[in-house]
Amino acid sequence: MSISLRPVTESEWSGWMTVEEEAFGAAVPPHREKLFRGTTEFDRSLGAFEGDLLVGVTSVDSLTMTVPGGPIPVGGVTAVGVLPSHRRRGILSSLMTRQLADVRERGEAVTALYASEAAIYGRFGYGRAADSMFFTIPTSGTAFVRNAPADPALRLRVVRPDEARSVFEKIFETVRGDRPGLYERTPARWDVVLSDHEADQRGAGPLRAVVVEDDDGPRGYAIFRTKQSFTDHDVPDGEVRLRELYGLDPAAYALLWRHLLDRDLMSHVKASYRPSDDPLIHLLAEPRRLNAGWLDDLWIRLVDVERALAARRYSAPVDVVIEVEDTVCPWNARRWRLSADTSGARCTPTEDPADLTLPVAVLGAAYLGGRPLAAPQAAGVLRESRPGAVRELSTAMSWEPAPWGGLMF
Repeated sequence: MSISLRPVTESEWSGWMTVEEEAFGAAVPPHREKLFRGTTEFDRSLGAFEGDLLVGVTSVDSLTMTVPGGPIPVGGVTAVGVLPSHRRRGILSSLMTRQLADVRERGEAVTALYASEAAIYGRFGYGRAADSMFFTIPTSGTAFVRNAPADPALRLRVVRPDEARSVFEKIFETVRGDRPGLYERTPARWDVVLSDHEADQRGAGPLRAVVVEDDDGPRGYAIFRTKQSFTDHDVPDGEVRLRELYGLDPAAYALLWRHLLDRDLMSHVKASYRPSDDPLIHLLAEPRRLNAGWLDDLWIRLVDVERALAARRYSAPVDVVIEVEDTVCPWNARRWRLSADTSGARCTPTEDPADLTLPVAVLGAAYLGGRPLAAPQAAGVLRESRPGAVRELSTAMSWEPAPWGGLMF
């Protein structure tokens, strides 16, 4: 039977959940299903149907994401899955290709996603644009460097997470404009952050939180869980599991981390999905105590190269002709002249000879400013025709701080 593509209706939700559970090999707890439904935009979903049977699905969240220079509309691709009985039939390719065309028609120039399997999405032009770190930090031996920032006016306040939501929202809204990859959170997205069902706890206790403040108001917060444990010899061996931590300034940030590392009866702190340039790396006198690991975070796809490159800002002047290779979105596959300085940018079609040639996935990986182009050039996936063009473009596209999404969508 042939496959047809169309949006999934609310009445077909149970079929959607069947695809998700079969594709990802795990049951979706009822409270998680409710949270997922709360963030779902049914008009932006896309289902693959064999007759009346839903056999594949994907969806897009309408995000406002920070890119170098400010926020832009970004399509957040999520819930991608195909029934195991219908693999190897081109259904995923059909869904992803149609989705990109729909996003372009809607006027968004960029899509983003978190990849369950990293090998999949490069085929559709997505590039690994951001990284995250995870830490397992023993609480002993975690002295800060001598010049660690401190402010005697700061104090900590223990709060109930559900009662301090407005404080968290205000602080996050202040910080999200500075880091590429962070995106505006809707009320439904905050429901996900603060979800405290027993299934979310995974053996630890309920969500806990502290706010750091001075007489003028809050300057940061940390949300976390604690798991009490003791060794066979009754030595405290508890664990702090960090959910998220944001500070408006270095002193507030340092005090929040000091609190987590100094909690009584806790032997270590586990922190997942931290930015790759987390300031904690420079706060610890012995950074090896971080026991850090490295993972991919956001993947970025330029759906409309012309508008995407013009929408962001650049760290240095640049004037290069880029030949883009793109077999999935053929409207991108041509030469583009990017002319930019620190005040703005223009990207226009051109017939001039290319200064460099690269796949659209490499351009997507560099888009948020955290992926230099020298490595793909060394790997042979980027070709330079004019000496110095790669360095010029890479320097211009670089940005600080490093990109990071902060919360899976």
